[in-house]
Amino acid sequence: MSQVDPPSALTRLSQATAWLVDVREPAEVQRAAFDDPRTLLMPLSEFERRHVELPRDAELILACASGGRSQMAAQFLRQQGHTQVVNLAGGLSAWLAHGLPVRRG
Repeated sequence: MSQVDPPSALTRLSQATAWLVDVREPAEVQRAAFDDPRTLLMPLSEFERRHVELPRDAELILACASGGRSQMAAQFLRQQGHTQVVNLAGGLSAWLAHGLPVRRG
């Protein structure tokens, strides 16, 4: 599975070539959220039902707290025919470690 590090993900988001898909649950997002306008919230608990809402013509960067759940979601999207899917290596933990923008609830 393809992965991207947080600084590279932020660059892709700022160039409007990708969307960040946060698969964490609402309670997790309330505590700390990726602070980027190109972030889509789609909890893993709703993912199978809602994945059809995701764009197919842009790169999707899947993210969670540490990278495990988002990797499962990325694999699922590939099985559904999405071709531009990558996992955010280390998830929100790595994003924070790089000092990238977050909103705190």
